[in-house]
Amino acid sequence: MSQPQPAGGTPGASGRSAAVPAWREALDRLRAAAVTEPGRLRAIGAVLALVLVAFGAVTAWQVASRATAADAVVDTSQPLSADAAAIYRSLADADTTAASGFLSGGQEPREVRQRYEKDIALASRLLVKAAAAGEASDAARSRIAALNEGLPRYTGLVEAARADNRQGLPLGGAYLRYAGDRMREELLPAARGLYEAETGRLGSDYDDAEARPWAALALGVVALGALAWAQRRNYLRTNRVFNHGLLAATAATAVVLLWLAAGHAVARSGLESSYAHGARSLEALTEARIGSLQARGDENLTMVARGAVLTKNGDDQYETNYRSGMARLIGGDKGPAREGSLLDRARALADDAEGRAPVDAAIKSVRTWQQRHGEVRALADDRGDYKDALQKVIGEKDSTRASFDLVDSELERALGYEQDEFRRAADDGRGAFSGLAAGAAVLTVLGAAGAVAGIGRRLSEYR
Repeated sequence: MSQPQPAGGTPGASGRSAAVPAWREALDRLRAAAVTEPGRLRAIGAVLALVLVAFGAVTAWQVASRATAADAVVDTSQPLSADAAAIYRSLADADTTAASGFLSGGQEPREVRQRYEKDIALASRLLVKAAAAGEASDAARSRIAALNEGLPRYTGLVEAARADNRQGLPLGGAYLRYAGDRMREELLPAARGLYEAETGRLGSDYDDAEARPWAALALGVVALGALAWAQRRNYLRTNRVFNHGLLAATAATAVVLLWLAAGHAVARSGLESSYAHGARSLEALTEARIGSLQARGDENLTMVARGAVLTKNGDDQYETNYRSGMARLIGGDKGPAREGSLLDRARALADDAEGRAPVDAAIKSVRTWQQRHGEVRALADDRGDYKDALQKVIGEKDSTRASFDLVDSELERALGYEQDEFRRAADDGRGAFSGLAAGAAVLTVLGAAGAVAGIGRRLSEYR
């Protein structure tokens, strides 16, 4: 006998509808809405707003990073590079001055002593400053440590040489030569390493500041293309030429894109000018000034050693060093600076008459220096007249000292001029970034709002 079936049918029968998850129902509704014109408009508005906000964010980020690098060029890396150059120059000048004071005999002139002490104090102070500067590279830190360790030993040797010299002991000359060797073999190479490390950091900051904002430019072009497409679609569907919201968004995007392209071009031009006509000139002048200091130091040590230190060929070591130093500094004995020499490079990098004038004056003084040095060697080597030769080296008038002082002062004047040129061009370059990041963020947000408002105007027609 058959059994009666429940009114609701057999449990588990295939005819019973299965429960649909809520998320699936919501997705189905979104799909259904997306194929309608209002749904498409909402999607277009969301995409336009997202692209415009992304354009503004990337522009603000890339401009801010380049502005930070430009600030570092002017306020951090170039001053640190200049300080490293000043350490190098001060140490070279201290060594030269120590030898000059020694040649003066037991009664060292007060001004010579003060100049030496000023050089050592300046180098010590700048080393403390360099050590305190954040983000120093490992190479820079190791050079600073070597200088801090070696400088007290050098000054101790110089003081021992002075003490023996005051007592008329010949051992003083040996101490001074040993101090000079330590300066050339340890301190000056460490100072050059520090200078090169800081100069490398300056170059890295230049690269970061001048890097083109490709991502922002590409997003700007994409945003303009998307807005143009949306407006064309709006025209084809409504036959209306303008949508005020989309038009305002397009104008804002175009302004930001043009501002970005023009602002970065101006900034890059200013920074490139500051490097080509400022930083490179400063580097060449620094090398020339240090080269002249080292040549002067070798000239003084020639008189201190008096042939006691010889090369393998039997020539005076310090005279040989002087001649090779002069060859690097200016080349030859007459006429303009030889092509490729330090002074020739410094002159070539000076971009106007005012910048070239002190370099030309320095070249002229070097030629006079070389002539007077020849007279010194003739007195000392040919006639054995050490007293008159010494006076031609350390005397106040018509001496190699007077010529060297003119060279040094002219190169210092050239450095001051090129420093001003660097600062002026670099300030112009980084000034082009002013307000660009904030302006881009504000304009693109307004553009996104305009795009949403323009799409909203179309949506209102379906209500």
